[in-house]
Amino acid sequence: MAQDKSVLLDIKDLRIDGYTGEEWVPIIKGVDLRLHRGEVMGLIGESGAGKSTIGAAAMGYARDGTRIVEGSSIEFDGMELTTATEGERRALRGSRIAYVAQSAAASFNPAHKIIDQHTEAPLHYRIQSRVAAQEDAMDLYQRLRLPDPDQIGFRYPHQVSGGQLQRAMTAMAMACRPDLIIFDEPTTALDVTTQIEVLAAIRDIVDQFNTAAIYITHDLAVVAQMADTIKVLLKGEEVEQASTEDMLENPQEDYTKSLWAVRSFKRTQKRRPTGEPPVISVQNVDAAYTGGIKVLDDVSFDIHRGMTVAVVGESGSGKSTTARVITGLLPPTSGQVLFRGEPLPPSYLNRSKDQLRQTQMIYQMADTALNPKVRISEIIGRPAQFYSGLSGTALKHRVDELLDLIELEPSQYYDRYPPELSGGQKQRIGIARALAAEPTFIICDEVTSALDQLVAEGILKLLDRLQSELDLAYMFITHDLATVRSIADEVVVMQNGKVVEQGPKDEMFKPPHHPYTDLLLSSVPEMDPNWLTDLLEERGVDNIGEAADV
Repeated sequence: MAQDKSVLLDIKDLRIDGYTGEEWVPIIKGVDLRLHRGEVMGLIGESGAGKSTIGAAAMGYARDGTRIVEGSSIEFDGMELTTATEGERRALRGSRIAYVAQSAAASFNPAHKIIDQHTEAPLHYRIQSRVAAQEDAMDLYQRLRLPDPDQIGFRYPHQVSGGQLQRAMTAMAMACRPDLIIFDEPTTALDVTTQIEVLAAIRDIVDQFNTAAIYITHDLAVVAQMADTIKVLLKGEEVEQASTEDMLENPQEDYTKSLWAVRSFKRTQKRRPTGEPPVISVQNVDAAYTGGIKVLDDVSFDIHRGMTVAVVGESGSGKSTTARVITGLLPPTSGQVLFRGEPLPPSYLNRSKDQLRQTQMIYQMADTALNPKVRISEIIGRPAQFYSGLSGTALKHRVDELLDLIELEPSQYYDRYPPELSGGQKQRIGIARALAAEPTFIICDEVTSALDQLVAEGILKLLDRLQSELDLAYMFITHDLATVRSIADEVVVMQNGKVVEQGPKDEMFKPPHHPYTDLLLSSVPEMDPNWLTDLLEERGVDNIGEAADV
């Protein structure tokens, strides 16, 4: 039976204002968008382009501090959402229109089991009984290649990995079989092998249920696999729109061509300094979480002064757990961590202030890492005050110095709050906060994964400059192999809590590879609309599933 391809969403002359605290200013400036049933439209553009704001508006929703300007039209399946009652709009959300957010960790309620949150919408709209909703959840978990699909829903959000939680949120959005799903960077936090599974599952379900989707992303290779058409945005305005194939082969505007350009930044690879101990040495470390489940198995690697070691591997491979062991948040069950040749106490509780100062961390999600109600000056100033005892004029001078260091003008940012900053600016504040302690070693945990390509490149350049100026050692946790190629000196590949391969970057990207390294390298999306289809055919669904469930 032929599927209905009628118009589902018709947005005309969308204008949205944002409040600065003093006045309303335009942030979306007359955008049109028409989406048919079963069609996927990709929205791309750099941070601040208005992608997520338009995605929210497709539900008839204006985020805090914004308003949809009179004269805008948002028609969903014949209903004008701008004039509909709030009750009418709410009745659509979660049932006929669903939303998949970028940060699953911030979207789930930590106090409730995953499956209880999944079944909330089907029960609220009386679509299914609790038993039927739970059985359907397990089926969706299976489709999305979640491990142990019959049981994983009965865990709490903090008991599963970030990648697994992101897939669980995708399943939750599909619970009521909506007509439209807004995917807001749904695979940003996922490793490349897991991303393939999620993209394939999203694509299959969209096709199976004739669901329309708006797919918001800054990853151009990903949108090439998902979208029928692509709309490019810049500062709240449409730059151009075309079919995916036409957009990839023949972009018309200079801005679009700049987005299509391959990441240009690539630092000069460094070699280990001789005659001195590594800054950090992880030696034969085993670790386990509550219940005795082993999560690290004989992990060993070194990080030397002035060098960057990239630790790569899929979700659950042990990357972040290793970082927790290094920082003392998770004492190892055996093995040790050395700082400049001297053993560190296993727990941070037993480390001196100077030992704590030497190792700092920059987090993946600046939105959740920075307190939105604390001024930038205090966020940066606290570690300087705690570790160096600065106060008064000396502390203000140090905060100004750190803002200059991360290329933000002190007079403009000193008294601002995190919500007033862009994603890239927030990440720079996270970097400044880490530098305030004057560390020797910094763990960068997926620091560019939530950023668009242009902003991410600026952060990588900043980190490289700071490393050269301050002689810092970096552990760079990432699933983005393009980032590894740009910034790493050495690479450590982890799988199932073990190091399966390690060495200098130039050697690691030359065959022969360990089979798992080969899997990671072959899973990096390419700017070819047929890449995902060809890869799935080449590997076969069963092999892909096995890789994702590791």
